Amino acid sequence: MVMSGMWRVALTVHEDVVQNFAQVLESHVDAVSTFELEEGGNWLIEGTSHGEPDQSRLVARVTVLAMALGVPQPQIEVEPLAPIDWVTQTYLSFPPIRAGRFFVHGSHHKKPVPAGAIGLLIEAAMAFGSGEHATTQGCLRALSDLNKSMPVTRALDMGCGSGILAFAIAKLWHAPVAAVDIDALSIMIAAENARLNKVDKLVTCRGGDGYRTPIVRQKGPYDLIVANILARPLARMAPQLRRNLRPGGVAVLSGLLARQEKLVIAAHRRQGLKLVRRYQIGEWNTLVMKG
Repeated sequence: MVMSGMWRVALTVHEDVVQNFAQVLESHVDAVSTFELEEGGNWLIEGTSHGEPDQSRLVARVTVLAMALGVPQPQIEVEPLAPIDWVTQTYLSFPPIRAGRFFVHGSHHKKPVPAGAIGLLIEAAMAFGSGEHATTQGCLRALSDLNKSMPVTRALDMGCGSGILAFAIAKLWHAPVAAVDIDALSIMIAAENARLNKVDKLVTCRGGDGYRTPIVRQKGPYDLIVANILARPLARMAPQLRRNLRPGGVAVLSGLLARQEKLVIAAHRRQGLKLVRRYQIGEWNTLVMKG
């Protein structure tokens, strides 16, 4: 299938006002995404639209908002996107990935899972965790290594996204996993992915506010907690992680840049956890910490 007539709109603003400008852009395009460019600094807001957006109206609204907020008016980029063959693009953009013992692939990959590997079927979708990001790969490597040395009877995937890490745990240890995410769409995708990976009897997906989600207390405490989110939330949630981790339990933490790991390690050390291993892929780190 080839799709044309798509347009891209983009602007860069400071993180303090990113939500304000994203809301304005939402009324002019069909989908909006935001990306952090620098910690505590600028964010990129991108929108895609079926058909050319009303540029004059968009510029006017952005100008008024910038004046109301007392910030510089951001430059707006509006450009047509080249036609895309989505079938070919899926093959090129989401090739199978080997990470630890796992072979992560989409349904477009028709060949058998390589001998000795554990297959994870994850479609590219609107939930983080298709396997291509270094943070997910770091977690999969960490879980593969932990499986050689520790038993797990119950586990928690905090901020589960697509559910890929919960499925990895279920397939390695055949143990029940609670998968939690604040995003309702992610939970719907994770539940469907659990069915596709035939681990829906082991993985329970629930939406909620982090460790306050009722299922977290109901299913805990845990031998293993994985949290692939962001550095600041990881540090902020360290006391809650400690309360839900069994003595001697292990936490796999990711979603942080190498320069951010001191913040995350210090927050968990204050809770009595110690760093036992680090996985670095590019500029991203995955930490294994033990209680």
